[in-house]
Amino acid sequence: MLKDRILDDVKTAMKAKEKARLGTLRLITAAIKQREVDERIELGDTQVLAILEKMIKQRRDSVSQYESAGRQELADQENREIAIIETYLPEGLSNEEITSMIENAISETGAAGMRDMGKVMGMLKPRMQGRADMGKVSGLVKQKLAG
Repeated sequence: MLKDRILDDVKTAMKAKEKARLGTLRLITAAIKQREVDERIELGDTQVLAILEKMIKQRRDSVSQYESAGRQELADQENREIAIIETYLPEGLSNEEITSMIENAISETGAAGMRDMGKVMGMLKPRMQGRADMGKVSGLVKQKLAG
């Protein structure tokens, strides 16, 4: 499981005295534990991937804010955290693979217009979780369904 791999990496980082990596891994484990405690469940890989994607999205937003405020050292720190978190995501999909999956989902659901976007996204999300930026995928689906 992905969660176990992260916990093992925390121990490894502690032994190797990798402070930056350890700090980021502790943020990840804290987010996982918080969700498990709040919902009283044991998270699976897809749920952990969703947490990791959310953490990356938050950091990307922070990077743009820090850069616009002229705080490059903080932006660099966020970028280092993004790089560490991304190591736990599966290999990303190419643009061709994303386009192909969108076209398949549209044909499988019989989507005819924008009102069917939820069906298409509902089919794509579990298949692309952690492998593609779902915001960009959503925009591509809108373009395809709009004509």
